[in-house]
Amino acid sequence: MKLEWYFDFISPFAYLQLHQFDRIPQEVEIELKPILFAGLLNHWQNVGPAEIPPKRIFTYKHCYWKAKSLGVPFKMPPAHPFNSLAALRLAIALNCKLSSVKTIFSAIWEHGFSLQSEDCIDFLQTKLAITNLPELIGQQSVKNQLRANTERAAQLDVFGVPTFVPLGDTKEHFWGLDATEMLLDYLKDPISFRDSQMQKIEQLPEGVQRKR
Repeated sequence: MKLEWYFDFISPFAYLQLHQFDRIPQEVEIELKPILFAGLLNHWQNVGPAEIPPKRIFTYKHCYWKAKSLGVPFKMPPAHPFNSLAALRLAIALNCKLSSVKTIFSAIWEHGFSLQSEDCIDFLQTKLAITNLPELIGQQSVKNQLRANTERAAQLDVFGVPTFVPLGDTKEHFWGLDATEMLLDYLKDPISFRDSQMQKIEQLPEGVQRKR
């Protein structure tokens, strides 16, 4: 089986879920898909958790608490939300290798660097063995790929990050760190996700709509 993992470096939950990858069976192939979370929010006319002031602070505390409970190093960057474009483009320029993606996440969420800081640029160039970071992220092909990834995510009805989508069964989405256990159950028994109740849920009508 093959999974696509849609993520944005802006998400601390994506960083935490990345540390859960070793729980996924080794025979499952994971394709990393960097996307611009803001593009999804615009597509769905939604707001991110950081755009609701009390939810923003709770989310950061929750992530810090969750990281401690998982034994994952965690340090907030100097400001959040931040512009993640450079990080996303860098991942694509480096062919979305898992090791490269881990290094970029580490710079932000383990070491707490600002992406614009000299310390962060030095860290990334040293750890990734590159000397031309600005040129890498400035390539038009890289920018085009990020846009294509984000558009594909929207076409697949991805609405948040991180999200796993099984190739060949794109009706199923596993959104967020909390859905990791659900994904693992799916990988063990995909057929159980097509029982009568699951199918009924997919067709469930809305009882009321809030005016916007």
